[in-house]
Amino acid sequence: MKLTNQVLHAITPIATGRASRIGPSCIMPAIPYAHRAVLLPESDVMKAVLKASPGPGLELRTVPDPTPEYGEVVLQVRATSMCGTDGHVYQWDNWARQRIKPPRILGHEMYGEVVAVGKGVSSVRVGDRVAAESHVTCGKCFQCRTGNAHVCKNYTILGIDRDGSFAQFVAIPEAVCWKTAEEIPPELACMQESLGNSVHAVLSEDVTGHTLLVTGCGPTGLFAIAVARTAGAGTIIATDVSEYRLELARKVGANLAFNPQKEDPRAIPDRTNGEGIDACLEMSGHPSAIQLCFQYVKNAGRVVLFGIPNAPVPLDLARDVIFKGVRVHGITGRRLFETWYRLGGLFRGGLDIAPIVTHRMPLEEFERGFELMHSGQCGKVVFMP
Repeated sequence: MKLTNQVLHAITPIATGRASRIGPSCIMPAIPYAHRAVLLPESDVMKAVLKASPGPGLELRTVPDPTPEYGEVVLQVRATSMCGTDGHVYQWDNWARQRIKPPRILGHEMYGEVVAVGKGVSSVRVGDRVAAESHVTCGKCFQCRTGNAHVCKNYTILGIDRDGSFAQFVAIPEAVCWKTAEEIPPELACMQESLGNSVHAVLSEDVTGHTLLVTGCGPTGLFAIAVARTAGAGTIIATDVSEYRLELARKVGANLAFNPQKEDPRAIPDRTNGEGIDACLEMSGHPSAIQLCFQYVKNAGRVVLFGIPNAPVPLDLARDVIFKGVRVHGITGRRLFETWYRLGGLFRGGLDIAPIVTHRMPLEEFERGFELMHSGQCGKVVFMP
């Protein structure tokens, strides 16, 4: 990225004096700094992976460098990880066809160094290392004004509704920046957005000392197991159809991990003294996994739904919910920014997600990354632009 005159004019010094904010309540001292160039390639273009036109697949292209608009910063991307949502866009399924407007650079799980700031930015400065909340909220709707910005009626998403981080540089709003300690490796720091989904899902219910069932051991399910173990869950049972991912589940804390297509699910009540599960975390979206949760949750238990089904799922509400007195909680995103603070506390409490990062590769090998994700023979795949 070459700092052109346009970029240099957009860079403004941070005001000294009073503290400034990231998110609703992260107090950070404002520090003055001089305009400075960053040692980057002398070019006005960058490499990026994008959906160039409607249809399956993605392309690696050279595109213009981003420049920060008012209230924005530009990151040099150090690491960016793949998400199941990116897989939907790659495959160009019905959801993607309705949501994505090509050309669009993908990627919403990111970590990088701030290399330019736009006018009006007061809490982030050149040289800061930040991750990013992917939901850009309006701040004006009923939900935003009542503490539920994670379900903002007017939100947009990085890498979906605006260009994202599968690139060497990305422009993002100052409001979504999350300052991150440099001691956290880039391949872990970039996953905080995704990890936050699982933190929200697990900690939406009391798990300490309780029995949990986690259906689906993709990255969010694996994160959920690691979070639940750190939060003091009693017995954690995990299910998936991939032995590769079941082994990862065991590594991050599952007491029992099995394939319900090959093994009898009646192992579940055997591990709960016939009582059933206190809290079920459905992370796959598969109809049979959803039904498994409602079958084995105990009376007055809880079912947390995060996985997204591809079609309506048949469910006997009277038998599986009403007569059992089950509490059902739908999860989308993270609570802004409450979940981020709790995530930091979990790291300090010993949360270890390193085993979930199974592959690191340059951006140019994005096709291999998507092949791994679609095969199920991976945990988290991280691109290092």
